[in-house]
Amino acid sequence: MPTFSAYDGTELAYHEKGDGEPLLCLPGGPMRASAYLGDLGGLTAHRRLILLDLRGTGDSAVPDAPATYRCDRLVDDVEALREHLGLDRVDLLGHSASGNIATLYAARHPKRVRTLVLVAPATHALGLTVTDRDHREAAALRAEEPWYPAAEAALDALAAGRAFAEVADALAPLAYGRWDAAARAHRAASASEKNAEAAAAFHDDGAFDPAATRAALTELAAPVLVLAGEWDGGPNPAHAEEFAGFFPHGVRQVQPRAGHFPWLDDPEWFVRRVAGFLAQD
Repeated sequence: MPTFSAYDGTELAYHEKGDGEPLLCLPGGPMRASAYLGDLGGLTAHRRLILLDLRGTGDSAVPDAPATYRCDRLVDDVEALREHLGLDRVDLLGHSASGNIATLYAARHPKRVRTLVLVAPATHALGLTVTDRDHREAAALRAEEPWYPAAEAALDALAAGRAFAEVADALAPLAYGRWDAAARAHRAASASEKNAEAAAAFHDDGAFDPAATRAALTELAAPVLVLAGEWDGGPNPAHAEEFAGFFPHGVRQVQPRAGHFPWLDDPEWFVRRVAGFLAQD
């Protein structure tokens, strides 16, 4: 397992899978170990995945300063990884919460990005808000599922002020295109893969300046793919299209019958779209 030192001396780890040109992969959560990404549905047949364990997660060390868990500060860890790998430009993939990290990296280092893939990205970095209505509309697409009544009741409880942790189990099926044994195992692993303290600091005050980020992205020449699941509430396909529009060369793809982890729902579709996009450069 290779490691490198971040700007503040924190020892960070990454995992390599597959062969070919490197693709730097940032896990979501926020602050979940990269193990849940697996091989991204078999993308390893086309690319060498560099799966970063963000500080305080997986095999990476816990930093001395918890404030360094803030999203914008994690951008410096990505730049340290690029330098460690000796790459002039990077192909970068961010999933979910790390869509924010990847977006901020592209804004701060536009000349270092060759291609950018944002899978079900969180949208805080550009000031887009996912609402209760968005989640309800996405959930309603699954109304025939046996678990739907419990999920709907959990959304009602959230709206009434219940803590997310209290209803998370009932909402979990909404994140997957199929709530099968593989999805249940993937979900069960999340508790041991996530750093709760780090997650609490990820969105701290000052992490995002959407106006500045939008302005900086006008300098980005790299092609950008925003891939959304048809059944995902955050971001839903409409948000993903708006998100892609902030990049000069952004395109949106919607994976049919997919949730928040689309490589699990239809690996062949996911790999075909992502590998094809990366190959066009």
